[in-house]
Amino acid sequence: MSMPADPAPGANVPAKNVVLVHGAYADGSSWADVIVLLQQAGLSVTSVQNPLTTLDDDVAATRRALDRQEGPTVLAGHSWGGTVISEAGTHPNVSALVYVAARGPDADEDYGALAARFPTPPGTAGLVHDAGFVQFGEDAFLEDFANGVDPVRARVLFAVQGPISDTLFASRTTVAAWRERPSWYAISTQDRTTSPELERFLAERMGATSIEVESGHLSMVTHPREIADLILAASGRG
Repeated sequence: MSMPADPAPGANVPAKNVVLVHGAYADGSSWADVIVLLQQAGLSVTSVQNPLTTLDDDVAATRRALDRQEGPTVLAGHSWGGTVISEAGTHPNVSALVYVAARGPDADEDYGALAARFPTPPGTAGLVHDAGFVQFGEDAFLEDFANGVDPVRARVLFAVQGPISDTLFASRTTVAAWRERPSWYAISTQDRTTSPELERFLAERMGATSIEVESGHLSMVTHPREIADLILAASGRG
């Protein structure tokens, strides 16, 4: 079993910027309600648009956003975005990491093998493969990926769903930024896309300051205040 990360230095570094990284089957607009709250708190916010083609492509998009920041920046990732920030989070502008129902792989870890040690979430059965890409069918998206989201909003999110390369999840990171940066984690207790037990394991392993949100996978949509407050805490404003 992997050991928890050593406490990272700089946990109280105040940040004025936030870069948000969306997960698979979503786009940057999934952070919209959180963005409003962070902007109201005086933070400069950038939401990355991941191509969802390869890990390298997503990391490059995130690093371009980080390059544009001036000063300490909180880097937050949802779901697959946790893999992206684990690789990109060693960027010198990053002062803290926030994981939202997110993957948190160790360097060169077979994340699929790790996830297989935990209960299989029901959403897995609703994936549709087509011409080298994968996405959720409508029923699975609404019932498993967006459970708890207002039905009208959930259908909008389904309409902007980003299909992913069917090789994306086999990618392995070369570093684990959570071993070098202070980390926070929001566990979704009603998650039907990622096992909540896996989320708890990841948060404990990285030594993260964690909260549990009574939410499905899209806690930043259903509980934006809680997620914004967690990011504010990571920015030194909580």
